[in-house]
Amino acid sequence: MDDLTRLPATDPTDLFRVRDSLYGPELVGAAVIGLDFFTHLAHSPADAQTLCRELSMAERPADVMLTYFCALGLLENRSESFHVTDRAREFLVRDSPWFLGPFYASFAERPVARSLLEVLRTGKPSVWASNKARKPWAEAMEDDAFAQQFTAIMDARGLYLGPAMGRELDLGAHHRVLDIGGGSGIYACCLVAAHPHLRATVLEKPPVDRVTRQCVSRRGYSDRVDVVTGDMFAAPLPSGFDVHLWSNALHDWGAATVKSLLAKSFAALPPGGMVVIHDAHVNREKNGPLAVAAYSVFLMASTEGKCYSIGEMDSMSAEIGFRNFRYRPTAVDHSVITARKPSS
Repeated sequence: MDDLTRLPATDPTDLFRVRDSLYGPELVGAAVIGLDFFTHLAHSPADAQTLCRELSMAERPADVMLTYFCALGLLENRSESFHVTDRAREFLVRDSPWFLGPFYASFAERPVARSLLEVLRTGKPSVWASNKARKPWAEAMEDDAFAQQFTAIMDARGLYLGPAMGRELDLGAHHRVLDIGGGSGIYACCLVAAHPHLRATVLEKPPVDRVTRQCVSRRGYSDRVDVVTGDMFAAPLPSGFDVHLWSNALHDWGAATVKSLLAKSFAALPPGGMVVIHDAHVNREKNGPLAVAAYSVFLMASTEGKCYSIGEMDSMSAEIGFRNFRYRPTAVDHSVITARKPSS
C-alpha cells in the first residue's frame, strides 16, 4: 500500500506554478496588442459590466482578466470601478513615451494570444492544448486515451496536494466520503490514509471510472475506497455519505453550474453533513494571490470555469443553505473550504 501521508523532502510549488501560469503572459500580450485595453481604461475608468460592453467581452473571461491584472499590480478596483495603476499608465498606455506596445507586438501572431482574444469575446473555452482531436475539454474526456492522459496529469498533482488536504481536515465525527468527479481517486485515498476510520467512494463517469479503479487498486486502497459509475450532472447524488468532496472539480464550470452542483450536495447530505471544496481560490478582494489569478487564466482558456474567490464560494454556499463556512490554506496555492448542512 502506498504511504499517502508522506511528503517529499523538497517543495515543488514553483514547478507547479510554472505550468499553471502558462497563459498569463499571453493574456497581457493579447490585452495590450489585441484590445489596447490599458489605453482604453486609462481614458475611461469603468466597472466590469461597462468594460464588457465597450470592449465586446464576455463576463467570465473579463472577470478572470481583471482579477489577474489587479494581482499583477496593473489595475486597482476602487468601489467596483477599475483604474490603471501608475506602472500600467507609464508602460502599457499608448500615449506614454515608455509604451511597451512594440515590445509585445509579436503576440499578435501567437496562436495562444489569438485564442485568448476569442475566449474574451465569446466566453467559450478554447481547445485543450494537448487534445489532438481539438474537442472541448469536457467532451474530450469521453475519449479513452485523453481521459487516461488527463487523469494522469491530475494524479501527479494530487499526490502532493492530497496529503496536505487530508491533514488540514477534521473528520473525526464523519464516516463516509463521496469524492465527486474524483479522477484517479488520489484525494479519496489520501483522506482515508490520513483518517483511518473513514471509507470513501469515488463517483466518476465512463471511461474515467475504469481508470479510477485501476489507480485505486494499484495504490492498495481498494478495501477502503470504491468507485461508483455515475454522472454528477445527470442524476441526484447518491445518499449515505456524510462528507462530499469537490476537489479541483468546481473550477471547470460556470457559476450557475457550480451553484447547481453544490445544491445537489446539499440535497444529498444528511443534516450535519459537510461539503469540502478543495481548490485554488482567489482572495475576497479579487486582487490575488498572483499565482492563483494566473492559474485562473489557464482555466478560463481551457474550461468553462475559473478560480472562484473565497467570497464567491461563501455567497453561493450560503444561498443554498450551507452554514459554518470556513477557509484554510493547504499547499501549492490551494485551500480547503468547508461548510455544513444545518442539523435542524
